[in-house]
This record gives sequence, structure tokens and C-alpha cells, in this order.
Amino acid sequence: MFEHFFQCPYCWENISMLLDPSVFKQTYVEDCEVCCNPIQLTPVFEANELISFLAEDIEQ
Repeated sequence: MFEHFFQCPYCWENISMLLDPSVFKQTYVEDCEVCCNPIQLTPVFEANELISFLAEDIEQ
């Protein structure tokens, strides 16, 4: 697992999440550990290195 720190698109707090580098590109939703709003995460890995990361709010 790969720990990545980023800013929540809702509350702007710095948070971290564990990412799985065994999957090249993935998109999934996890709740912010501070404000509990859903965040769509899109990490992209290449050779077990994180090359791109996007954290977006989900329009409700």
C-alpha cells in the first residue's frame, strides 16, 4: 500500500489515504476522514510509482 497526502476538495484539510499500486489506474469513492463528504479518487501508477492523482468532489 502507498500512503498519499492531499487536500480535501470540500473542507480543504490535509488528509491521507492508502492507495494500492498493484492496479495501474483506478477510480473509486472514499469519504473524507475530517468532514465525511465523498471524494472521488483517481490515482494512476506506473512501475509502482504514483504518476497522477486526482481528488474531486462529487456533485450531489
